[in-house]
Amino acid sequence: MEKVKTKTKREQLNELYLSCGLVKEDVFKHKHYEIITLNGIEKIADIKNIIVKYEVVKSEAQFASVKAIGTMGDITIETFGSASPNNSTNNYYLEMAEKRALSRIVLKLSKAYCLGVKGEEEADVFKKAGNVRRINKPQINNTISKRFEEKQVDEDCEEYYENKF
Repeated sequence: MEKVKTKTKREQLNELYLSCGLVKEDVFKHKHYEIITLNGIEKIADIKNIIVKYEVVKSEAQFASVKAIGTMGDITIETFGSASPNNSTNNYYLEMAEKRALSRIVLKLSKAYCLGVKGEEEADVFKKAGNVRRINKPQINNTISKRFEEKQVDEDCEEYYENKF
């Protein structure tokens, strides 16, 4: 029986990022997650031919919820995005809910969600905590640019840089 090599999480993410044309500006590193910008999400949707339709579930002055129905090939799934003062720093809640629904549906269909990737529009909570930073390629001497020098580059990031850029 032939052994099948299982790809690591990092290998799967690198494959997704490269196949969809993501660049370093499309990805952030969180303490526990990687976060893809809306631009990166849209690149993935385009390359993977993901079709998304929306339904407004609720739209009020202080709350909005949007259902996204996404199709990729013969797979169709639904998910939701919501926004309110409790989870958004922006006060245009319907638009934020739509962006969150888009991020969730694309990340689910591309299987990035199961690899621990989140969408930037979902990340207001992360941003508030102050532990999000843009992934930057280290300089040749293995230090990060001045604004991140206090942060240690973990092995995953170093592997990411070596394989991605």
